[in-house]
Amino acid sequence: MDGTSIFIAIQKVYYPLLCIMGIPANLFTFYMICFRKCGMSETAIIYLSFLAIVDTFYLIWVILLDLTLTFLQVQPFWHSHPWCGILGFLQYGSLYSSSWIVVVFTIERYLVLSITVAKQHFTQARVTVLTCVTIVLVSHLASVPLAWINAVTPTNVTLPGGQNITQPRCRYRDGAYATVMVWVTTFLSGGIPIILIIIFNSLIAYHLTRVSRLFTKEERRTMRGVTTKGMVRRTILLLGTVSVTFVVLSLPRFVTYCILRTKHNDDAFNRNDYAIPINVISDVANMLQNLNSTTNFLLYCMVSRRFRQELVCLLTCRTRARALGSLLTQTTMKVFSVVDHKAEPPADAGGIVLTKVKQTRASHYDTQDALQRDA
Repeated sequence: MDGTSIFIAIQKVYYPLLCIMGIPANLFTFYMICFRKCGMSETAIIYLSFLAIVDTFYLIWVILLDLTLTFLQVQPFWHSHPWCGILGFLQYGSLYSSSWIVVVFTIERYLVLSITVAKQHFTQARVTVLTCVTIVLVSHLASVPLAWINAVTPTNVTLPGGQNITQPRCRYRDGAYATVMVWVTTFLSGGIPIILIIIFNSLIAYHLTRVSRLFTKEERRTMRGVTTKGMVRRTILLLGTVSVTFVVLSLPRFVTYCILRTKHNDDAFNRNDYAIPINVISDVANMLQNLNSTTNFLLYCMVSRRFRQELVCLLTCRTRARALGSLLTQTTMKVFSVVDHKAEPPADAGGIVLTKVKQTRASHYDTQDALQRDA
């Protein structure tokens, strides 16, 4: 078996494995983020939920249909009209959506950290949902012209038995229009998002470093105990992990595609010849970029302690106990505190008399201390 056959065999195993693992993992991640308390802010939950959904659609349109079933079917249905153009539209729409949700999430976190007015505006769930819906709609609108970069053309196909037949295939349309649109797509889905993510993550790191210098070690230790500070810190850590992973896995594809479209942009170049190093490197870069749509679940498990705790709780069938615990916690957060105690109880009284009580929010331990003081 030569190197070409080995590399094709690896892809035949790799892409189905991405579908088998990636699609359930993204759907499970969506459930965990939306319906379990994983310690994320409300806006982070919305952004990451949308990201899990669009990544799932990317796996379906690109990995499952275009890459996996190609090896399993002689004549897939999308190699005919009008599915050839529709599939291209859906693929690039999901690719745009995934990239720009990460970009806008990164920019939003920077604005929230650095501008007070932005914090009051962008932390609203309604604004975040509207932003994500707009990203998805605009992304699919921008992918409409890409429905015409492919064309159904008769192609000679060699069957596994060695027989040569002619069948219609959805192939890249070689021409000025297709070349321009693909270059635009390359920068909109890869080049520009990578640059923006690097810039704003650097600004976030600079802002956090500058702010940390304003406090002493004791003050920073005290701030770590505040819930909102901890939530912001966890959100920034998650964002940084997702953003860095996106850049690392997408950058090789952007570089290799630019090389193919400049140095090897001619009809005589055989893209399927794996004896040429750039073809192998480019396909490996494609495999890395496609891996980006399946890694979020693992990233959350590695970075978020609360996500791991909720995952263990769910897998060990402690969902009911968790729900009861949450109910008891919410109940004990509303307790009665003693004020204006005017009369002393009798010395032989066996109970505790509470006068003029009002409902406030306190912890369970504060309530015990208050009762002990008045007993």
